[in-house]
Amino acid sequence: MAEFLLVHGSCHGAWCWRDLISELEALGHSARALDLPSHGNDQTPVSEVTLERYRDAILGAIEGRVHLVGHSMAGFPIAAAADVSPEKIARLIYLCAYAPMSGTSLADMRKMAKRQFLVDAIVKNADGSSWTVIPERIRDLFYHDCSDEAVAFAMERLRPQAIKPTAQILNLGADYESVAKSYIRCAEDRTIDPDFQTEMAARFAPKERFAMQTSHSPFFSDPKGLAQLLDKIAQPR
Repeated sequence: MAEFLLVHGSCHGAWCWRDLISELEALGHSARALDLPSHGNDQTPVSEVTLERYRDAILGAIEGRVHLVGHSMAGFPIAAAADVSPEKIARLIYLCAYAPMSGTSLADMRKMAKRQFLVDAIVKNADGSSWTVIPERIRDLFYHDCSDEAVAFAMERLRPQAIKPTAQILNLGADYESVAKSYIRCAEDRTIDPDFQTEMAARFAPKERFAMQTSHSPFFSDPKGLAQLLDKIAQPR
C-alpha cells in the first residue's frame, strides 16, 4: 500500500489531517503529516520563514518514497521539494492547491483567478510579515460544510501565515516535470476559485484530474471520501 505525507495550507498545521489519517490507515495505507515552519507546534518566527524552509521541512520529513499531498498554499513547497529530490516522491497530489507555473510566485498565481475570495477577509500584521483571516469570515471561507466541532477545533489552532514564502518566485525544471502529478478540484471551494482550479488542473493529464463536491477543507467535511479518492489515485497505473 502507499505511504502518504500530508502537507497543510496557509494558517493550518498537521492537526488539520487528523480525520483523514485514520481513514487512510483504515484502507491499509501509511499516512503522516507535518507542521511547516511557524505552523502548528513549530516555533519558527514568522519573519524567518521562506519557501526554501518549507521545502526543506518537507524533504526532512520524508521516510522512503511518498505520495506527497499538498493542500492550498502547499502546492508550491511540494513542487519545490519534487524539483530538488524527485526520487523521494512517487506522486504529487494537489488538493485544491496552487499548482505552480515555473517562474511565478504563489502571489502571482493568486492574482490570476477571476474571483478573489480572500482579498477583503485578511489582515496583515504590523510589520507586514504575515496575515490572518478576520475571525467572522473563517467558517464561510474555509469550512462552510464542516461540523461545528471541526470548526471549533480549527479555530483554536489557526496561526498567522508568513507572507515571504508566498511572494518568492519558484523556478521548476526537468526533475519536477519527471514526477507524476494529480489534481483534486473542490467544486464548492470559497477560498481558491474552483474555475481557477480547473485552469490549473488542465495542465495535467485528463486521467489525473479529479473532483470533490466540497469546500476548501474536505479533510474535515468528507475525510472518508477524500481517503477513498487518494486510495484510487495511489493505485498503480
